Amino acid sequence: MRDRRIREEAMIVPRVDHTQRSRGELGRRVARRREELGLSRETVAERTGITPGYLAYLEEHPAFVSRWALARLADALRTTPAMLRGTEPPPQRDAGPAAPMPEHLSAQRCLDLIGKGGLGRISFVIPGDAAPTVLPVNFAVLNDVVVFRTAPFGVIAQNAEGHVAFQVDHIDPVRHEGWSVLITGRTHWIRDPLELRDIRQVRAIRPWAGGERDTYLKIMPTRISGRWLPSADTADATQDAADPPTG
Repeated sequence: MRDRRIREEAMIVPRVDHTQRSRGELGRRVARRREELGLSRETVAERTGITPGYLAYLEEHPAFVSRWALARLADALRTTPAMLRGTEPPPQRDAGPAAPMPEHLSAQRCLDLIGKGGLGRISFVIPGDAAPTVLPVNFAVLNDVVVFRTAPFGVIAQNAEGHVAFQVDHIDPVRHEGWSVLITGRTHWIRDPLELRDIRQVRAIRPWAGGERDTYLKIMPTRISGRWLPSADTADATQDAADPPTG
């Protein structure tokens, strides 16, 4: 009994990360897959050799899981470790019902989706290059304007002051749905001390890369567009709600 408890403690280690949602993405996928198969926690625990209590913790809290435990969970849930981690591309749809059509998003809906900030990609052209440069940046949205930090003499600060494209997306491989937002506009350095003070007070922006990155830039949008690709289930539910009752 003691050996089993030690083995379980080695399999699942709590993740102390207050920036994440209270429920981890891995745990959410485990719970969803278990429910799809109609399995109880007790059944999955028996198949994997862990206790229902540890399985409940994994499903409800962010946690690191050992490769061994992840492989046992994937086997019990008839899936793959990559799918539980969210790193495996979703399977191709079969030749059944037509896949749902993407829906165009309004500019306000796009801003709502990216309003909490996060990781985006900025695209710009370096003079003399044949193709655009695309780099990741952590960003915030303040008064409908994208703001980010970079190095004062880095490639972004030296080349991105002008016309740029900025893209953010979110894909849920479990539900087979996601969205993408694209902003085009002009990038400007933020030099006004009062504006910089307001930005620092309202939202802390942590740069994607390390080093001295105290130059703030903002993207003044000229066009905001987005698409949402619903899952087949979501699209069917939306269509059912829109159709008038018959009979």
